[in-house]
Amino acid sequence: MTAPAQAPATAPIAGVPAQAPATPPIAGAAAISSVRSFVRVEVADPRVRPLLRELGDEYSARYGKDAHSELALYPDQEFTPPHGGLLVLLLEDGEAVAGGAFRRYDESTAELKRIWTHSAHRRRGLARLVVAELEREAAAAGYRRIYLTTGHRQPEARNLYLVTGYTPLFDTEADPEVTGGPLPFEKRLTSTREATP
Repeated sequence: MTAPAQAPATAPIAGVPAQAPATPPIAGAAAISSVRSFVRVEVADPRVRPLLRELGDEYSARYGKDAHSELALYPDQEFTPPHGGLLVLLLEDGEAVAGGAFRRYDESTAELKRIWTHSAHRRRGLARLVVAELEREAAAAGYRRIYLTTGHRQPEARNLYLVTGYTPLFDTEADPEVTGGPLPFEKRLTSTREATP
């Protein structure tokens, strides 16, 4: 597999409409009429810092230890196209409201990392949009499979991956508090080349 040429740090993603599909509002919620777009960014982009800070704070609160150092385990370049990765932000009216990344796991597998929705924007389907965008980008980069893990104290993440077609690689009937550890998932991708007649 060859890595695609790196796009400028804030380039809109090719093939993504300027406005991402509207998410139906939750019952009783006000209608949403914002403009959404995905942008490729690097970890050093200032719009990424609030994402990682809030994510680290949340992990720390859920797991009872400082998780900020865990977020820095992977070198930034692993999330860039030349190294087989990508980091995207979902912008709503220019503000980063969600994001996520993938990195090269092996020759045919991308690993999703840091799927996040800002706490003020949850329960609107934004994480599903991010996962779908990362899947499209991974397939376009030639990956045939996605692998990921989520923490045992993140039931909303577990549910997100189950409803978006990921296969759990763990016993879903077991109590996650008893089994502990990361919960792995995988999903086979259809190559964009295979999907085109």
